[in-house]
Amino acid sequence: MIKILFICHGNICRSPMAEFLLKDIVKKRGIAADFEIASAATSREEIGNPVHYGTRNKLAQLGISVAGKHAVQVTKRDYEYYDLLLVMDSNN
Repeated sequence: MIKILFICHGNICRSPMAEFLLKDIVKKRGIAADFEIASAATSREEIGNPVHYGTRNKLAQLGISVAGKHAVQVTKRDYEYYDLLLVMDSNN
């Protein structure tokens, strides 16, 4: 299994979009069982908040739901657990 974590500042826009787009891609290709895909924030300011409405609406247009996703912060354990840590920009 390949474990991927997308990381951005608040975990309400960019990283959840990447997370749910990739989940949709691997599901459609029939290889979802080969992946664990998640996202997290570098900051604490959005922890517990749902995905931003703009991101949620754009993904909904593609038939992709983000139901149940709330912002979480990246942890030291994540660096050991995930195979790939993909950050959304150089500030993260």
